[in-house]
Amino acid sequence: MKKLVFAFLIMGSMASVAIAQRSKVTVLNIDTKGITLDPVQMGSLVRTELDKLDTFEVMDKYDVNYVIEKNKLNTNNCYGKICLIEVGKIINADLMLTGSAEILSKSIVVTLKMIDVKKEEVQHTEIIEFLDLQEELQTMVGVTLRRMFGKKEDAILLDKLTKKNTFASTVNTPQQDILHLSGPRMGCIAFTGAQAELLLRKTEAGGYDAFPVMFQFGYQFEKQYLNEGNFQALLEFIPMITGLDQGKFLPSISILNGLRSNVSGWEFAFGPSFSIDHKAKGFIDSNGSWQLKEDWTKANPNLTPPPTETRSDSRGDIKFTSHFVIAAGKTIKSGKMNIPINAFFIPTKNGMRFGISFGYNAKPRR
Repeated sequence: MKKLVFAFLIMGSMASVAIAQRSKVTVLNIDTKGITLDPVQMGSLVRTELDKLDTFEVMDKYDVNYVIEKNKLNTNNCYGKICLIEVGKIINADLMLTGSAEILSKSIVVTLKMIDVKKEEVQHTEIIEFLDLQEELQTMVGVTLRRMFGKKEDAILLDKLTKKNTFASTVNTPQQDILHLSGPRMGCIAFTGAQAELLLRKTEAGGYDAFPVMFQFGYQFEKQYLNEGNFQALLEFIPMITGLDQGKFLPSISILNGLRSNVSGWEFAFGPSFSIDHKAKGFIDSNGSWQLKEDWTKANPNLTPPPTETRSDSRGDIKFTSHFVIAAGKTIKSGKMNIPINAFFIPTKNGMRFGISFGYNAKPRR
């Protein structure tokens, strides 16, 4: 037991010595040209990222400022080796970290240098050319410091910050606008096949006495759940009312999963659509006419009805039905107004449905 306690004491002492022996590093201002941060802000950013490495004893900026003011030192343009060595000796620093961040040919070049005060020489230098992504300056500094001192790097993150031809993401295209298209929708839908025949049929024969091309209107609610570079993935909720132009009330709601280009405005979406329909059981008689089972049973109470099937019939009961929607379209810009135009079709066993719709909103891209 005594040996175990002794071992722990030795380990604790070694750890304390290691911490005590960590080199003291001072970060003054970091030179900047063409970026949004001034030298003082850039110095604070570098100091913060260096402290995160937990490798050096980073001197507190307030202590450093106190010594500088006490000795009446001018450090506003102190970026070179000679100046930093002089200041480092006065403030009792082992190392001085300096550097710059500047715009060069549409790139941000981050340069960091570690100067050994006692040896009066540059100990480490690291230069990385990044894409012009000023929103990611802190990440750039962190990446540069990790490489400078041999820490583990995030290779994927480094590629996104430095290579123009890497996959687009919110890191290397943070300025990319997000196109929002929630707003009213209106258009028309055309029915074909048995669906068209049903609409044209008289109501007393189970039809709707309507023309198989109807006006519809509604509203599109959308929720963007992924935005990477030029593209976004989104969910679209579209409640619609169809047939009011012909005295009909046919409600539906579509839930689509879409992919949209924030640049060109082209999009593609697909998903289920739910609506209300009237269904009735019946059969085709020997004359080729549709007969309701209920009517036939009343007329022939003592006979067994022929085999029946369930079909759409305006005389039947209300049922919920579902279909699959495939849609594609493009958004036209006019000032701050967005005008989405979409075409869609719904395949069913009773005939295809085709439609076109358009809408508008004045929500700006962001």
